[in-house]
Amino acid sequence: MALLRRDSLITRQLLRLVLLHTAWEVGSGQVRYSVPEESKHGTFVGRLAQDLGLEVAELVSRMFRMVSKGRRDYFEVNLQNGVLFVNSRVDREELCGQSPLCAIDLEVIVDKPLRIFHVQVEIQDINDNAPVFSVNEQNLSIAESLTLPGSRFPLEGASDADIGTNSLLTYKISSSENFIVEEETKEKTKSLVLVLKKPLDREEIPAHHLLVTAIDGGKPELTGTVQLVITVLDANDNAPIFNQSVYQIKLLENAPNGTLVIKLNATDMDEGINKNISYSFTNHMPQTIKKNFRIEQNTGEIRVKGNIDFEHMTLFEIQVEAKDKGNPPLVGHCKVLIDVLDVNDNAPELAVTSLSLSVREDSPPGTVVALVSVSDRDSGDNGKVTCSIPPNLPFQLVSTFKNYHSLVLAEAVDRERVSEYKILVTARDEGAPSLSASSSILVPIADVNDNAPAFPQPVYTVFVKENNPPGAHLFSVSASDPDLRENAFVSYSVVERSVGEQQPLSSYISVHSESGHIYAVQPFDYEELQVLQFQVSASDAGFPSLCGNVTSAGAGHVVGKIRAVDADSGTTRGFATKCRSRGCGAFPGGCVQRGDQHHAGLGGDGRPHQRLVILVRDHGEPALSATATVSLSLVESPQAVKWDSRQRGGSEGSLVDMNVSLMIAICSVSGLFVLVIVVYVGLRCHPGPEVMCGPGKATVVCSSEVGSWSYSQRQSRNLCVGEGTAKNDLMVFSPNFPNSAENGEKETPNLYRTVG
Repeated sequence: MALLRRDSLITRQLLRLVLLHTAWEVGSGQVRYSVPEESKHGTFVGRLAQDLGLEVAELVSRMFRMVSKGRRDYFEVNLQNGVLFVNSRVDREELCGQSPLCAIDLEVIVDKPLRIFHVQVEIQDINDNAPVFSVNEQNLSIAESLTLPGSRFPLEGASDADIGTNSLLTYKISSSENFIVEEETKEKTKSLVLVLKKPLDREEIPAHHLLVTAIDGGKPELTGTVQLVITVLDANDNAPIFNQSVYQIKLLENAPNGTLVIKLNATDMDEGINKNISYSFTNHMPQTIKKNFRIEQNTGEIRVKGNIDFEHMTLFEIQVEAKDKGNPPLVGHCKVLIDVLDVNDNAPELAVTSLSLSVREDSPPGTVVALVSVSDRDSGDNGKVTCSIPPNLPFQLVSTFKNYHSLVLAEAVDRERVSEYKILVTARDEGAPSLSASSSILVPIADVNDNAPAFPQPVYTVFVKENNPPGAHLFSVSASDPDLRENAFVSYSVVERSVGEQQPLSSYISVHSESGHIYAVQPFDYEELQVLQFQVSASDAGFPSLCGNVTSAGAGHVVGKIRAVDADSGTTRGFATKCRSRGCGAFPGGCVQRGDQHHAGLGGDGRPHQRLVILVRDHGEPALSATATVSLSLVESPQAVKWDSRQRGGSEGSLVDMNVSLMIAICSVSGLFVLVIVVYVGLRCHPGPEVMCGPGKATVVCSSEVGSWSYSQRQSRNLCVGEGTAKNDLMVFSPNFPNSAENGEKETPNLYRTVG
């Protein structure tokens, strides 16, 4: 019958829960529900997804998960409808003991984007525990005649594991003319006492057998009973008396064994042996009292016996009796209340939950890396905990709810600079002295493809003899990438273009995609082609892919070398070089002579267009000379190559408006000055739709000898390279013509041959 009443109560409470469960609190971002204890598996708790504002259809794709700190999986969520339900039996008394508030905190985590919700489920008490007495039988000895009506005798009351009205107890006693039971309240505690209504007569009734019943306030009510045996005695007419009925003591936890708690003192008005008193705990004292305290029989001193732990017990209630040695003995009673004071003897407890194995180096600030929860079993300031990590790290701790924190990314990270972080999380309480605990979090930084392959130098010059065999190895290039795995795997390719009369570049050379070895596809014919210029691109295997590009020449950079050859011998063979144009201001050193080589250095006069007239003169009598004009156009940032076929100033073609690097090489033919000028322009990379370009490098191949050439009058030309219409001019001139300029110097007409 009791089980039917209990099931009916649970049913009514569940119905009330469905109608009145706590709604979403917008300000705190927390959902609260309540559910009766002992609810069966599958019991509805709340529509969690709806109350959190989540779409049920997205629960699986957003990796919906629920975390319960330090608890069993009492609850579960149906991912099909977003309903929170009871997963396993919850016993409120087992979970929270006598605490008036019993709740389970849950964390709900979803991804894309990452969000964390806090859910609290209150466990409601039901009347599932009956009152219980510590013993089945209590014995009292009361002297006849001398004990007056109204005399009170303490009894051990019952206990109820429930809380609230379910634990409020009332008592009744079986029918008796001599006794009643009452509850009295003193100093915040309630005591059960037996009250004598009528004097006892041992000769009439030597022993009274009564049944005491405890009734709780639950619906339906539950009861517990104890048998009371009262023995009526003859003897002493004065019982020992304590100077106060209740003693209140404060005691620090962890007090060592033998610590004096209190010294009790009782007096007896009798004489002789009836005045001698011995002290003891009452027979029905709980084992927790006997385990932690002892009383000296003759002195009444109560001392610490075991381990006093505030976190286990905060209040001890000790019933003490003082018994004289009369025949029969009489007994006096008192109560000792011991309040245990907290000591900071528990370090904080730290729990870390990592959300992912690594953090991408392109993760934005605010990315949650791990969840940190802290707790402390102490109370007051001893239980207040702060959490911290070392400074100068790209991470920070953000408090989310109560003792929960999130470890988040505070600033951008770079794997190539730091590949992983070992973060020491420290939890420290506010006790004196303070206690702390720490835990290390290892956060590896995951690589992203943010570095393009890079060559050690922007331009390579290779000299090749004609009539080479097909497949001959010409040169090898190598680029490096500081990324990892496929992001650092470099493959090489040649940027295709037309050579000569619309011949594809791939018909001349090829590059091995993995090794960077460059091979000749066919034999080179010097009479057909003297200079072959092409670009090698290095791309990684990342997504999106990055590829190499070129960089510009800066102020003070050596633009090129000029080497002059004279068929004469002796003192006439020495050369003097001179820059005769206004553009020479861009070259502070002009053409610096070093033996037979002449270097042109790029200066910083800021003019975007430079026009140089280079004069080479020997030391013969009469001196012979030759000149060449070179026009350059420079810009400060890379742009797309644009070729303009319109000419400037007569024979001068328009300049390429581009960031360029220049390589000037000089080759020779017997008896001639031969000037080979190769202008390398920073071409833009043209990858597929998933390729992203970065700085790049290239290779230039120049033939080892100069072939045929043609004669023309002195003139100047621009050397321009661009997409589709790239040009490399080979300027050949001789110092042996007798024509003279107006200034008296011998001028030599320039001889040009365009190759490629």
